[in-house]
Amino acid sequence: MLDAFLAGAHQVFAFDTLIYMLIGSVAGIVAAAIPGFTVTMAIILTLPLTFTMGPLQGVSVMLSVYVGGYTGGLISAALLGIPGTPSSVATTFDAFPMARGGEPGRALSLGVWSSFFGTIISTIILIVAAPPLALIAVKLGPWEYFSLIVFALTIVASLVGNSLMRGLIAGVIGLGLATIGPDPMMGRPRLTFESDILMPGLPFLIVLIGIFAISQLMGEVEDHGKSDSKGALIPDVIEFKTWAVMREVLMHPVNLVRSSLIGVFIGALPGAGGSIANLLAYDQAKRSSKKPEEFGKGTPDGVIASEAGNSATAGGGLIPMIALGIPGSAVDAILMAALMVHGISVGPRLIMDNADLAYGMFVAMVVASLMMLVVCVLSMRLFLRVTDIPKQFIVPTVMICCVIGAFALNNRVTDLYLLGAIGLVGYGLKSLDYPLAPLVLGVILGPIAETNLRRALMSDADWTVFFTRPISAVLLAAALLSVIFSVRSVLKMRKKDRPATDEQDGD
Repeated sequence: MLDAFLAGAHQVFAFDTLIYMLIGSVAGIVAAAIPGFTVTMAIILTLPLTFTMGPLQGVSVMLSVYVGGYTGGLISAALLGIPGTPSSVATTFDAFPMARGGEPGRALSLGVWSSFFGTIISTIILIVAAPPLALIAVKLGPWEYFSLIVFALTIVASLVGNSLMRGLIAGVIGLGLATIGPDPMMGRPRLTFESDILMPGLPFLIVLIGIFAISQLMGEVEDHGKSDSKGALIPDVIEFKTWAVMREVLMHPVNLVRSSLIGVFIGALPGAGGSIANLLAYDQAKRSSKKPEEFGKGTPDGVIASEAGNSATAGGGLIPMIALGIPGSAVDAILMAALMVHGISVGPRLIMDNADLAYGMFVAMVVASLMMLVVCVLSMRLFLRVTDIPKQFIVPTVMICCVIGAFALNNRVTDLYLLGAIGLVGYGLKSLDYPLAPLVLGVILGPIAETNLRRALMSDADWTVFFTRPISAVLLAAALLSVIFSVRSVLKMRKKDRPATDEQDGD
């Protein structure tokens, strides 16, 4: 084992490999920071460039893009309120208010350090517990996946803001949007009204960019018109205290470890991903907090939970791939393809037949995390300069990036029409004070829930199976407890607010 570890480390620490990994890390961060460009797209673009490299060198470069990409999404999420990738949706909830409150440097530093520690924790778990965790993950059937999504949908209660009814309506709209287009099992068109634009369905990234980015940019234009201000998006003085923020992150060990474990578990589930881990970790942090009312207003706990959760899925996703040869996500499938190009089969025998490669990947994960940290810390002042740019320059620039990103997704002009229409819907809902996060949650989770429900019923039409399979029953019980807890919290808050209202009426 030690010989294999040293052999793998020797290959990773080769000078040319480190240079390629550094370039990959920068490319991943930059790609993820642009709305519309995903980590998966960056990995796909990197794949052909690794064909001339050795197996471990090529995979190490792709892992550096992977790790950098999970962190890069927080830059636009924190500074512009626009998630760079789907896995940074929850990061916008507290990082952006914190940046708008005059602390953009703190918001970015919290996200970077949380991502770093989340990746390191997931790598440790990958090394220690990959085989047993992978065996648990593959035993889950469609019943457990559906129950998990039901549990995840209870997150809506944490994202509704001031009005439970408006949040639920937004969530239902999201679920409705997810049903447009070909159904996920048979491919039959639904709710398309024979429109060529709606026939392929609504791509999730188009909805994400339209709802968060276009509506946010339209709001900035409106504010600019009202105030006639030529100031920057974040006009306050920027303080940048990297090491102090590192200590601040470590002062929240329970939140950091819990969020990382959620990320590892979700990452190990084939088909799940960073977007679900990001939201689940945020939800659990809010429920466990003694001050849940501070979430959504720029609390550090929200940034730590969301970034540690999504970054930990990188290590979690490698668990079923290395232990069983089953990709946990699209990115893991591309990593598998890269290894297969070099004639290496991924699966239970990977560690036995190519131990130096497997241990080298573990070392590469740690090195990629360190590179991401160094690159982000050194370049953070550069990114923060974005906040100095006046609105009239940055709004159209970001709008152009969004349009290019939306078009690059499928090379379809019709996607741009959808982007504009969804952006208008998002702006309208935002103006009416409807929370947008439950809508996006519905679009993310709707297709997964539908697919697994139909698979479960096609395997066994008996509904009671959802309650007789132990893990499924536990997840449904957790969902029920989550709903009860949420209703209790809402009633408690109303009771707390009532005396103040009565006093005002008395005055």
